[in-house]
Parts: sequence; structure tokens; C-alpha cells
Amino acid sequence: MINKEIIKIASNTSNVGLKNKYSHKISLKNKLCGDKITLELIVLKKKILSMKYETESCVYCEASASLLSKKIKKFNIQTIKKEFKNLKNMSNCKDYIMPKKFAGFDKLFNSDNFNRYNCIFLPFDAVIRALKL
Repeated sequence: MINKEIIKIASNTSNVGLKNKYSHKISLKNKLCGDKITLELIVLKKKILSMKYETESCVYCEASASLLSKKIKKFNIQTIKKEFKNLKNMSNCKDYIMPKKFAGFDKLFNSDNFNRYNCIFLPFDAVIRALKL
């Protein structure tokens, strides 16, 4: 059963909808489940200013994209790949402590959702691929 908090996060659609204004754009598909995401990033002077997205995906991917689109401005492009990789590695551990900049993702990264991690990480993978990191 899907947690009500995850549904609430996914229902925040403030950054849903492509504007055709971007410096980086990508469409990515999860080969395991078929989830799809298209995202547009506006990057200026090595800072991410905004992220817009559209998905054809499960609620886990939608929730992850919604959270990431709100928090993406906190990430430094110089270290984003390393931070995302660390998050992926930490989320496989049972007793990890979520860094403050990833606050809110703890609702997604838990043992109940372990089999949905590819869905949850699709927006992260799309950002890394769009930035060609």
C-alpha cells in the first residue's frame, strides 16, 4: 500500500509542465518498469535556477521529481553527481542519516520502498544525464 505522505508529495505539481525554456533538457526511461521523465533545467553560471518536468510514471517517481524540483537550487553543479551517488549508496544502508539538503526524501527512502528505488532515482539520473556529468 502506498503511504499517504508519498501521494501528498506527488500531488504537488508546482513544477510540472515543460515551458520550452531550458539550457539542458532530457527524456529518460526506466528500463525496468517503463517510467518516463522529461525534464528541463535552466542553468546559469554553474547554478541550477529551475527544473520543470513531466512524467509518465508511478507515484514514487512523481514524488521524487516533485521534491527534487523544489530542492534542486540547493545543489552545486560541481558536486551534484557525487552528492546523488552518496545518497544512492546511503539509501541502501539500513541506518543512514539523511543530509539536510535532502530533507523530505526520507519518506521515499525507506525499507518499504526498497524495490522502487529505480523509480525514485529516475529524476536524479535524468539530472545527471542532462548536465552530462
